[in-house]
Formats: sequence, structure tokens, C-alpha cells
Amino acid sequence: MIYPKKNKLITGFFHRYIGHIISRNFNAFNFNEVSIDANKSVLLLANHFGWWDGFLLYWLNHLLIKKKFHIMILEDTVKKVFFLKYMGAFSVVKNSRSMLESLQFTADLLNDPGNLVLVFPQARLYSNFVDDIHFERGLGRVIKQAAGKFQYVFAATFIEYFSHKKPSVNVYVQRHDEDIDQIDDLKQVFQQHYQQAKAQQTQIIV
Repeated sequence: MIYPKKNKLITGFFHRYIGHIISRNFNAFNFNEVSIDANKSVLLLANHFGWWDGFLLYWLNHLLIKKKFHIMILEDTVKKVFFLKYMGAFSVVKNSRSMLESLQFTADLLNDPGNLVLVFPQARLYSNFVDDIHFERGLGRVIKQAAGKFQYVFAATFIEYFSHKKPSVNVYVQRHDEDIDQIDDLKQVFQQHYQQAKAQQTQIIV
């Protein structure tokens, strides 16, 4: 397993870099405001549709949630992009013995109210407008081990061009306060948020 590393110089540089590439490549970055409990960590669950996902949600955390950012990423990706571990990334290898270590590390991070952990339940890339959000079962271990220590925040992100040369990002955010300790129940609640967000997105007319 690859753990996050601390280096203020590298982290500061790439924080500015992420802000720069988002402002350069997108016409707008839109999201709705939600209140965040400062006394609980955040488990941020989001749809997974492209290369930009992690960067966009890192920036959402910077602008809105304001917790210490962590993200679970496939180990091959962390190895290929060296700076990710300095931005809070840690690795997971599916169907391996080290996967249990990654899940335990995720639960441990959620014990600290200052932390945010971003997890893409789908684990693989799917269409930005897919109907059903797949949930990997391993997340169930995390939510049971860290129960009561964190708050759920759901993010459904959609990218569209409309009348602009550059696309706009729309992130539909919802905080969910109720404890959910079964993965099937969690999928159902997230699915409901995702469907409502997609319906709202497809009603946009320019």
C-alpha cells in the first residue's frame, strides 16, 4: 500500500497547479452550498467518469468543505502520477491482501474530524450520464468500522459544453446525516441523489 506523504512545498505547488488547470480548462465551476459539521469527518462519495474527477472534487473540498483531503486511488495510478500522494492520495489494489489494509486506513482517517476521504464507489470509469451507480462491496467494511465518526457527503458531477467553447462543471452536493451501515442501503440513498441531480442537469436550457 502507498500512503499519503507530507511536503508543504510540493503540496502548495500542486494546489496552485490544480486551481490553474481547472480555471484554464473550464468555463465555470458550479456547486450548491451545504453545511458541514466541523465535529465529524467527511466521507465524500462521488460518481467516477473521467480523468478530471479527483481534481474537481479536490477543488470542491477547497472551496466548500475545507477538510484535509484524502482520496483512495488504484495503486497503478498513484505510481504513475508521483505528486498524487502529496495531495492526500493513498492506494488500493482490488482483490488483494493489501486491500484490507487500505480499507482499515480509510476507516482510521475517518476517526479524525479534520479529515475528508473521497471514495469513488464505482471503482472504474463509467459514462457521465449512466443510469445505475455501481457500488463495490469493500466500502461496507469502512462504514461499519468508522460508524458514528463521520458524515456522508454525496457529489454528483456533470460536465457539459452548451453554448461555450469550454465545458462547465456542475457538482450537485448533498449532506446525509443519518447513519447507514449497510452497503445496499447506502447505494440506494446515493442513487436517489444521483438520479435527482441528473434530472436537474438535463433540465438546463441555454
